[in-house]
Amino acid sequence: MLLAAEWRGGRADYVGGTSEALQPDTEGLIYTAHPEWFLFQTRKTVIRVPYERINLLEYGQNVSRRYALAILVSPLLLLSKKRTHFLTVGFQDEFGRQQALVFRVDKKDVRAVLAALEARTGLRVQYQDEEARKAGKG
Repeated sequence: MLLAAEWRGGRADYVGGTSEALQPDTEGLIYTAHPEWFLFQTRKTVIRVPYERINLLEYGQNVSRRYALAILVSPLLLLSKKRTHFLTVGFQDEFGRQQALVFRVDKKDVRAVLAALEARTGLRVQYQDEEARKAGKG
């Protein structure tokens, strides 16, 4: 378990992706304080992705179509009128295969998470549209 003093990141739900260790709609915390790893911690699991392997950061209020096809997204989630904040983290695993993790990030935490990920990875967040850009940049 990570110490509270180390916590910098945000509350998030894993919506889906290619992780075999996580089930869709798993609650957890995204940690951005570690200098080498992007971390997502649930009650049972910690997912670690080296920042250097991350090759995509996408933010929007919809799950990207290219990733929606690769994951099972709850139909109720897609029909929801509530504004949601989705972060897609694309990366290559240790075998060179492309992987994706899609998170629904708490609206209070999304700006800090995006800024930290840009700083740690050296990548620019790809915004799905102008509305997402405004929500993600403040």
